[in-house]
Amino acid sequence: MNHYRFSANTGFLWKELLFIDRIRRAAACGFDAVEFHDEAQQADTLALSDVLTETGLRVLGLNVRMGETAGCAAIASRKKEALKDIDTAIETAQRIGAGSIHVLAGRTGDEGNRNSYLRALRHALNASDITILIEPICRAAMPDYFLHDIDQAAEILDEIDNPRLRILFDCYHIEAEHGAMMEQFHKHKSRIGHIQIASFPERAEPNQGSIDYGIALREFLAAGYGGYFGCEYNPKKAVEVGLSWRDHFQLS
Repeated sequence: MNHYRFSANTGFLWKELLFIDRIRRAAACGFDAVEFHDEAQQADTLALSDVLTETGLRVLGLNVRMGETAGCAAIASRKKEALKDIDTAIETAQRIGAGSIHVLAGRTGDEGNRNSYLRALRHALNASDITILIEPICRAAMPDYFLHDIDQAAEILDEIDNPRLRILFDCYHIEAEHGAMMEQFHKHKSRIGHIQIASFPERAEPNQGSIDYGIALREFLAAGYGGYFGCEYNPKKAVEVGLSWRDHFQLS
């Protein structure tokens, strides 16, 4: 590998385009893979499979249905709905060859239930052989989300004790919630299944803000991370205008 492998997150990039066209644009812009929010469950599976074959892009993962509460796996009153959403995501992932599923806990407020979340995660693990991801989301972005703290996520992984349950490490969320993002990475690197990048504090293109990705990306690889870097950021202008940031982060 002579360059970093970047994945285009279609939930953030080219949102003005139809979902299928976002995938084509990702390929045209030289991305190595794509990752989805929950667009794939709403798309025509045949058309989606065709465009993936056409572009040759790998699907790293997708979210369960998000809805108004950003998932519902930790909401006890919505157990059946949460399991159905997981089953649908698994079916979609298997049809298109997605490598992972992000099971969102949900904006639970006072209804957050850890046992419900654990039950849903165990169901996801038992129902497929796909990697299951959980993501700590910072309070600044979503104050009523169930899972904020990466140590809390690590405790859940330790309790369930399945190597296919991993942490989705979003650099923006970790920096916002904890600070010292690289320290948190090194503390939890054995549990991390995927890394997403964006600037901090704006959550824009990664070549600005207080996180120096020129250093961080090399450090991730040196520490043994061998995956892709998911580009989940809010472009300041048209995506193509800002993509020159990738030129700053090439391996020699």
